[in-house]
Amino acid sequence: MKQYMLKRFFLLLALLLPLPVLAQSTATLPNTRVELLSETASPRPGQPFTVGIRMTPNKGWHVYWSHPGDSGMPTRAAWSAPATELRYPVPETYMVAGLMNHVYSHAATLLADITLPADASGKVPLSVKLDWLVCDDSICVPESASLTLPLIAGDGAADPAQAAHFAAARAAMPRALNEAATFASNNGRIRISIPLAGSADVTAAHFFAQSDDALLFAAPQTIRRTNTQLLVETDAVPGTNPANVPGLIRLDRAGGHVEGFTLIASPGPVPTGGVPLADAASTSAMAGAASLSTMAGFLPAFGLAILGGLLLNLMPCVFPILSLKALAIARAGHSEAAARMEALAYTAGVILITSALGLAAILIARAGAGAGWAFQLQDARVILILMLLMIAIAFNFAGLFEVNLGTANVGAKLTEKPGARGAFFTGALAAFVATPCTGPFMAGALGAALILPPAAGLAVFAGLGLGLALPFLALGFIPALRRRLPRPGPWMLSFRRILAIPMFLTALALAWVLGRQSGMEGLMLGLLVALVVACGLWWLGLRQQGGRAVALPIALALLAALVGAATLARLPEPGATRASTAFPTTPFTAEALARSLAEKRPTFLYFTADWCLTCKVNEQGALASPDVAGAFKAANIHVIVADWTRPDPAIAKFLAERQRAGIPLYLFYAPDGTVTELPQLLSVDMLTALASKG
Repeated sequence: MKQYMLKRFFLLLALLLPLPVLAQSTATLPNTRVELLSETASPRPGQPFTVGIRMTPNKGWHVYWSHPGDSGMPTRAAWSAPATELRYPVPETYMVAGLMNHVYSHAATLLADITLPADASGKVPLSVKLDWLVCDDSICVPESASLTLPLIAGDGAADPAQAAHFAAARAAMPRALNEAATFASNNGRIRISIPLAGSADVTAAHFFAQSDDALLFAAPQTIRRTNTQLLVETDAVPGTNPANVPGLIRLDRAGGHVEGFTLIASPGPVPTGGVPLADAASTSAMAGAASLSTMAGFLPAFGLAILGGLLLNLMPCVFPILSLKALAIARAGHSEAAARMEALAYTAGVILITSALGLAAILIARAGAGAGWAFQLQDARVILILMLLMIAIAFNFAGLFEVNLGTANVGAKLTEKPGARGAFFTGALAAFVATPCTGPFMAGALGAALILPPAAGLAVFAGLGLGLALPFLALGFIPALRRRLPRPGPWMLSFRRILAIPMFLTALALAWVLGRQSGMEGLMLGLLVALVVACGLWWLGLRQQGGRAVALPIALALLAALVGAATLARLPEPGATRASTAFPTTPFTAEALARSLAEKRPTFLYFTADWCLTCKVNEQGALASPDVAGAFKAANIHVIVADWTRPDPAIAKFLAERQRAGIPLYLFYAPDGTVTELPQLLSVDMLTALASKG
């Protein structure tokens, strides 16, 4: 879908330095034309004069206001003489994929005041280095130009040829509001009162906030007016308490005239009431656009999440649990109603866990800390608990002990416990152990979930759970599928024990991740705790066979796990790990990527983590191939590795800007600035072909 082609690299690409344009006052780039203009050709030394930067994006493209909104980057200017900050004309709104951007889709002139040195004389060329971001609805491209305007020190007389242009540029600028504006927040809403007489001919309005802590940019704005005021109401940013609200109110008046007022609203009373603007449809249309954009982003993300969840059933830590639960329901010979009840309970357990993890990821991301799918695996304590859980499941499958809930007589095996309660907890377990994986279809879906409105984002994570639960749900509701399962018999006991092997292997892989995260001390601590837990489970099995109480060995195992997790948190963090590849790599930083791109060097950027199964498959396969190493060396490809094994705000921010919630992610930057995103499963042929194009 087009919405998922959105390529936002704002923080990193803002630093990109393309090849400079030769000294001139006009530059035509692939997506933008820029001009440097002066109100006078003979500025007076020591006296300020006004210059303009006229930016004309190509049709379908846009550049950004001083505050870009949910995404984007303002234009930056570095002058050869002292200059004021750029002044921007009144912007437009641009909504795409649930993001509200503040832009210019047509020609716009930015103004600044320049002051030449008081002793300047003769020719005084004025130069400026410009950097900006230009985007359409699917991709963003950083552009840059160096412009020079030939001037001669003189009397400062205005250039008649430029008079009309600068008059129009000043008319497009917002004016300062003469009276004080106020705002109030309550129940997640923010209301702004803007003194404005003579608003009868205002057909539409929009408030452009210039801070990130006041209102949600993409939320619909309700605009009402009284005889003396314009009232704006919209959703507030959760958990913030702004001291003031700076911004600009854009007014669209009858006849097509547009004007704007800058203001800083202070806390104070905001009147209620008022009537909608004359063209109420204009305001509701904006809300409708946001709603349609959200729906357009939600539906594909929800569908991809279901497909991604379905594929998670093939993971080595999920498949054994699903298999045994499926065989158990077939062996039990439940009634149709009971089979459906177990299927629904299993589904509820899965969806509860994926939704809970999704809610945590959304809240962390909204708080600015950055998060994604499997974010909890960046904590070594979670890795330890998950490793111990895998060991316990493996020993249970192997027959060392049985899972009891209270006494030795009421329990049954974890995956075979009859009834809805057992199915519910089995589903919850399957969802939790599946979190290290981000497979095909999931990446874009979960990335969109983090930028959609919270309710829609949470629904996407629930869709992931639905996909994960679909096979068992189908078994519960389609009797023909259950009849196709093998007939119960003694072979099931052997099969159950065989399935302990992938669980032990999963525990071993988690031990390796623990060592990579916490060093040798952390690994040895984890193995010691695992030994204590294993002894506790062995003791548990012996007491079960004798019909005795099992509380003591269970308490021992739980105590060992808790003490181990608490001790692990106190260990010093080891140095960064390095990915296993056949070629030299550079650790990811925004500066490293920007420097590589500025040198016009082909760059391969990939994201990995020790807990990411797909990442490790690629690193031991295609990325470890000598053929790939040779091709990359021949093409002089710079390889940058972003290791997300432990939390890294810079990596989280980059992924969020690309609407990604998980890894792996593979990006190839060609010397001409084009970016190619590779599939999550790499091949040698794919990488060597990529190198040949570099």
